[in-house]
Amino acid sequence: MSLAIITGSSGLVGSESVNFFCDKGFDVIGIDNNLRKFFFGKNGSTSWIKSQLIKRNKNFRSLDIDIRNFSKLNHLFKKYSKNISVIIHCAAQPSHDYGKKFPFLDFHVNATGTLNLLELTKKYCPTSPFIFMSTNKVYGDSPNNLKILEKKTRWELNKADKNFKGINESFSIDNSTHSFFGVSKTYADLIVQEYGKNIGLKTVCFRGGCITGPNHSGASLHGFLSYLVKSSLNKKEYNLIGYKGKQVRDNLHSNDLVKCFWEFYKKPKSGEVYNIGGGRYSNCSIVEALNLVEKLNNIKIKRKIIKSPRVGDHIWYISDTSKFIKHYPKWKQKYNTSKIIEELIDFQK
Repeated sequence: MSLAIITGSSGLVGSESVNFFCDKGFDVIGIDNNLRKFFFGKNGSTSWIKSQLIKRNKNFRSLDIDIRNFSKLNHLFKKYSKNISVIIHCAAQPSHDYGKKFPFLDFHVNATGTLNLLELTKKYCPTSPFIFMSTNKVYGDSPNNLKILEKKTRWELNKADKNFKGINESFSIDNSTHSFFGVSKTYADLIVQEYGKNIGLKTVCFRGGCITGPNHSGASLHGFLSYLVKSSLNKKEYNLIGYKGKQVRDNLHSNDLVKCFWEFYKKPKSGEVYNIGGGRYSNCSIVEALNLVEKLNNIKIKRKIIKSPRVGDHIWYISDTSKFIKHYPKWKQKYNTSKIIEELIDFQK
């Protein structure tokens, strides 16, 4: 039996991973306690995704375990140790705003929870790949120090800029404001690398840009494309927080991301790090996303401009994915931003 353990299994990336690995013939155990409902209310609940996963996949079971609970995790890893083929760690406290409001909870979920999983991987299944869903927020707001130019609908770099293709893995994580969420995820990112480089586990950190897809339970403080589409369909006002709404994000479909996981699983490395996102192939500003949704839906979305940006927010961020593509040339990106938004609209109608 090949068993995949997937944390945050009812979230966007976790649920995509469940379906993908179930389709590959794995038995999958999902770990998810629906902490999103605590942070984002009933609209952020992922219980509907959990129900869909159970209905779709006969080789999937979901366990209500908090990754901060070492004892319960230990029992699970000990029981299935010989069968665990891969650990995909997607569970997190994902909100900048709630990370600041609940710093202890934020750190214990993102940092201590990750450490718990690494220790148990080392103890019970040390040859199994450990795939960690990190974040581009490990770079803090350092990208804001680039020479960013204001255009009509977006902030942008000059084409001659060495970073025009995107931010690569050598970009500094120091001397910047990260947000509390960014700090806790940075610790997790670094400790995952350490278990790879120091101990020899097959670990990888995927530093994601904006990951999205139809299983995203978008809320006002998390999941901007999903929430933007939801707001437009419900004719709600959309808040443009800071930078005139021209801040740029690269957008990667969760299915394209999970295919990265699969490539790494087949040919794992120790202590590896990849920036992963839509790159130059799939990116937009928030204003551009609003304009596209308006065009596709033939509606007008009310907009409210809030001048003060969120602490640590990026003005411009596009991932340079060339390192991953060099290591895994079989990976191909399917979805661009337009296709992602079209799918979100069709799904939420």
